[in-house]
Amino acid sequence: MKRATLKDVAERAGVSKATVSYILNNADRPITEETRAKVKKAVEELQYVPDLGAASLTNKMSRMVGVVIPQTEPGSQLMFQNSFYSEIISAIEYHARKIGYHILISGTDVDESYRKLVYERNLDAVIAIGVYPDEFFEQFKKIGIPAVLIDSYCKDEHFHNIRIDDELGGYMTTKYMLEKHHTKIGFLSGRMKEDGVIKKRHEGYKRALSECGIPYDEALIFEGEVDFDSGVEAAEKIVRDGIPVTGIVTTADVLAIGAIKGFYRMGKHVPADYSVIGFDDLEISGYITPGLTTIRQDIYGKGRMAVEILARTLENRSYPRQDIAMQFEVVERESVREPVR
Repeated sequence: MKRATLKDVAERAGVSKATVSYILNNADRPITEETRAKVKKAVEELQYVPDLGAASLTNKMSRMVGVVIPQTEPGSQLMFQNSFYSEIISAIEYHARKIGYHILISGTDVDESYRKLVYERNLDAVIAIGVYPDEFFEQFKKIGIPAVLIDSYCKDEHFHNIRIDDELGGYMTTKYMLEKHHTKIGFLSGRMKEDGVIKKRHEGYKRALSECGIPYDEALIFEGEVDFDSGVEAAEKIVRDGIPVTGIVTTADVLAIGAIKGFYRMGKHVPADYSVIGFDDLEISGYITPGLTTIRQDIYGKGRMAVEILARTLENRSYPRQDIAMQFEVVERESVREPVR
């Protein structure tokens, strides 16, 4: 069946192509309700679907937003093992669709190749989640399209920023363990990068220990990937090597859940033998046994806010730069208790 065109709709409704375009794009024009009804009926009868590709050539807008998320390592798979990214992308996609945009998810190496992708797909804007090299931000300044950074500490005035106070988050999780009378507290995280959220949470961990007069011990730091398997491996190593910790502070729920599994495999239990605290409050964290004590941050809200900022920026390029620090809190469940003396 031949695809209906704008011209076909106009002829069926007995109006001009311009009138059809005004109605379909909700343009502020003096058009009667009778004419609108005719066009709507013609669209339904012809099963007309706008050609977004043609529209982008006409108005130089693709209605596409690029979403850049980290890869487990360069050239490897995207980090969907951590459902943090599923939750935030779900929010971005839904709210982008509500304002007539679609998203293009990419883990393309953030260098000249991503700049090429922006041009090839004629992206209108970009949302970047996580930490990237300075070259990445310089490339986007050259491209000149609106960009929102989520969970980045880039201080460049060119970009909008959405994050939480990650140093305070790391401090709060460690302080919670200390208040439960743990003094041998491990730190389980992904790879630390300068000006990254994990590095900031690590600084909070060290500050809480210092306040209580507890020496910092490199032997209690476990760096890996931000995934379930790294949590399992760290917990197994702690038991196998007899590392003297009673509590584990993690930088992501997926790591904490992996650690709980790893302890179980080694014949240990949480919180009877080890206490574990997470970070994010993923939906699954309330379903597992024991329920995971964690930091609750508004993951969905970060995605929604990013789209709202882009929408305002696309409407008004002089929209002021936003630097938003969102709220968070400790959620108590059953994975932390005072150590057995």
